[in-house]
Amino acid sequence: MTKLWGGRFQKSAESWVDEFGASIGFDQQLVMEDLEGSVAHVTMLGAQGILDSKEVEQILAGLAELKKKAEAGELEFHVANEDIHLNLEKMLTDLIGPVGGKLHTGRSRNDQVATDMHLFLKKRVVEVVELIEAFQKTILEKAEQHIETIAPGYTHLQRAQPISFAHHLMAYFWMLERDKERFNESMKRIDILPLGAGAMAGTTFPIDREKSAELLGFSKVYPNSMDAVSDRDFIVEFLSNSSLLMTHLSRFAEEIIIWSTDEFKFIELDDAFSTGSSIMPQKKNPDMAELIRGKTGRVYGNLMGLLTVLKGTPLTYNKDMQEDKEGMFDTVHTILGALKIFEGMVRTMTVNTERLHSAVHSDFSNATELADYLATKGMPFREAHEVTGKLVFTCIQRGIFLLDLPLEDMRKESELLEEDVYDVLKPEAAVRRRHSLGGTGFDQVRIQIDKAKTLVSTN
Repeated sequence: MTKLWGGRFQKSAESWVDEFGASIGFDQQLVMEDLEGSVAHVTMLGAQGILDSKEVEQILAGLAELKKKAEAGELEFHVANEDIHLNLEKMLTDLIGPVGGKLHTGRSRNDQVATDMHLFLKKRVVEVVELIEAFQKTILEKAEQHIETIAPGYTHLQRAQPISFAHHLMAYFWMLERDKERFNESMKRIDILPLGAGAMAGTTFPIDREKSAELLGFSKVYPNSMDAVSDRDFIVEFLSNSSLLMTHLSRFAEEIIIWSTDEFKFIELDDAFSTGSSIMPQKKNPDMAELIRGKTGRVYGNLMGLLTVLKGTPLTYNKDMQEDKEGMFDTVHTILGALKIFEGMVRTMTVNTERLHSAVHSDFSNATELADYLATKGMPFREAHEVTGKLVFTCIQRGIFLLDLPLEDMRKESELLEEDVYDVLKPEAAVRRRHSLGGTGFDQVRIQIDKAKTLVSTN
């Protein structure tokens, strides 16, 4: 097959060389964006008098026909035409004749592909933000149901202090809120149009880049043509934001996995998000949570892959930059799927409130309350810490907990301890008393939830 750029060449590449160099296997995902960019470009060429109205009409009709075929899944792409741009140009020329070749007037594949990816990410980032919000709403709903459900809080994966289960869930709301902010802020860098930069130096044709930007819905154009065709910062930023999002989802997934074990039994996942064992009939495995945890690695890999591609490429365009797309596509697919799955997993999970109640009444997570109690009585906190530690040790020796220790035994360590200490040691009281801003006290959790509600759309 004759190459659309083949005039200078005396030999054609063997098929295996074509296959190695081709990107059509993955960049066909940009078909709608490429057509969208072409429509805007030819419209601008017509407005500038670079193409006459008849030519513009023919090309636009051809592009419209290709769009219909694309939507119907009827386009056939060929490796010999390398990429999405040349494939579509060849199809257009076959459809409307040689005038199709005029579509490429005043542009290059270099600014064309960059435009396609900007268009692609503009759409996908909106989808990501919408799914983050949907997940946030589900977390809010679940949190509202469990404001006064008390759960063990952990540091070092060791029982630390009793907390509101809603407070724990809301920690992930705020992580997602920061993720949402990062994606929204990144739109400032995505919403810049490279089209019109040509191969690297602009064009001699009297094009109107601002007109192209207006037609495509971009707020501004790249002020430097070399930067326009070589910039992939916006993809790196997307991959970085996605990596942080997956970090948060992975941490949550890890806790979901732990909470669903027989050792914890804090929650039970819906059957739709679990699988069984091929040999052990009793098993219910948290496979979706595990997959999200595992897929975090591939998103990290995509980020590192693109950073590595870019670190040594001189200005401007180099073939290395063909490697910018697969990781982007894969990451988009991964995070959209992970958000949908996680939302459903949290929405349908059952919180085992009885198990949580039992857990907080059978540990020493209320020890800080005892130390704080002594401190409020005037004892220096370090001394109070030591006294409490001794009492905990006494309990461990006897196989009991602080609430079970008789007052006379407590008073052997400090006469500041009175009968009211037992009220302080109750997990419910320990949580309720934490009124500091952002704390786990029930009143503070309600304030936090009310604030969170103002940050998600009500649609």
